[in-house]
Amino acid sequence: MLALGFLGLAAAPEVALAQAAEAQPPVELRARAEQPVLSVTLEEAIARAMKVNPQVAQAAGTVTTSAAAERSAFGAYLPSLSANANGSLASTQRLDPTTGAVLSGSNDTYSAGLAASWDVFTGGQRSATRRQTRAQSNAAEAQLIAQRSTAVLDVRRSFYEVLRAEGLEEVARSRIERAKQNAEAAERRLSVGSATRSDVLRSRLELTTARESLLSAQTQRTSAALALGRLIGVDGPVDAKPLEDLEPKALALTEDALVDEITASAPSVLAAEADLRASEAGVGAAKSEYLPTVRLSGGYDWFNQDLALTGGQTSWSVRLGLSYPIFDGFLREERVVRAKTQASVSQVGLADTRRAVRSSVGQSLSQLRLASERITFAQESVEVAKEDVKVQQERYRLGATTILELLTSQESLVQAEIDLVAARFDYQLARAELEALAGRPL
Repeated sequence: MLALGFLGLAAAPEVALAQAAEAQPPVELRARAEQPVLSVTLEEAIARAMKVNPQVAQAAGTVTTSAAAERSAFGAYLPSLSANANGSLASTQRLDPTTGAVLSGSNDTYSAGLAASWDVFTGGQRSATRRQTRAQSNAAEAQLIAQRSTAVLDVRRSFYEVLRAEGLEEVARSRIERAKQNAEAAERRLSVGSATRSDVLRSRLELTTARESLLSAQTQRTSAALALGRLIGVDGPVDAKPLEDLEPKALALTEDALVDEITASAPSVLAAEADLRASEAGVGAAKSEYLPTVRLSGGYDWFNQDLALTGGQTSWSVRLGLSYPIFDGFLREERVVRAKTQASVSQVGLADTRRAVRSSVGQSLSQLRLASERITFAQESVEVAKEDVKVQQERYRLGATTILELLTSQESLVQAEIDLVAARFDYQLARAELEALAGRPL
């Protein structure tokens, strides 16, 4: 890449190249037109996101409505009670609609009453409905945990992307400093006749490339900061405060034990299990319609023609009724078939969810191991590349090597530093994905 760039530069007049390089404004003065004004820790970002995430809010709303449905299902065991009151006024002379005669006298009426009813037997429908609503509440709570885990994963990804871009900025700044030193050394050697104009042009090309990489990293950081701001409810970019430790940490459980635990207790699995229980309870509720229902009801009424609490007439009633639909056009059969089909689909979905979780956990653990090994390799590569750069810089200062060999050595150091930054945050992302599957920190 350096050689091709140099050939392109060599084709133009050297004076024009030198003037263009000197006229180029430093990238530090031009980059990052939009600076983040807020800086948050990872914990602060997660706390903010939980308050503004639409999916979390929707899942929390489902938990609330499911709790209300469960309370309503319990209320079906209790009797219902209602009260009524009526009053009517009529003129002293009025027409009797039956006889057509004109009647005289007051026809004011006042009445009040209480009515109560209680389902003595519903064929098991109340108990099936209560089991169904309880399972739906459990599913809603599991979905809320899963949605929170997903939201936390999104925040951590965005947070790490900001820090990754910051790390790439530091690499680019170090590269710029080395490129400036190379350019100064090449100018000095050219002035004493121990270097060629080619060395100066190569060093300037490297400086331009380093500035371009810094601009790219800064643009990437701004984009990541804007994405982080959206996730935590801020209109604009948000910066990420550095983490104290980015080194790999051992898991509390062995990989096999971790796979078994997450497969059994992952929020998505718990939600699928609750959905299955709700579907099975739905089958019982549908079958209960084949049984009769028994209802006990009663009432107490008061009637008076004067606006007074004394006097008047009272009456009461008690009723015990049985209802059984003999034929309803196969609607009961349809509801049973639908409920059984839903239960079958939920059973298949639960099995698939368990397989998916087990597969995802295995993949995350593999990525975790790979990233951990890459961190070790990248750290070793950075140390080796730094030593090689020191040797090449000294050799170039003594005139024992060319600028091309020095730039090649520095390019290896830059790539090693980039690989180290990538490996560290790849590890953090892999661990975050594993914790999102588990629904808890590991």
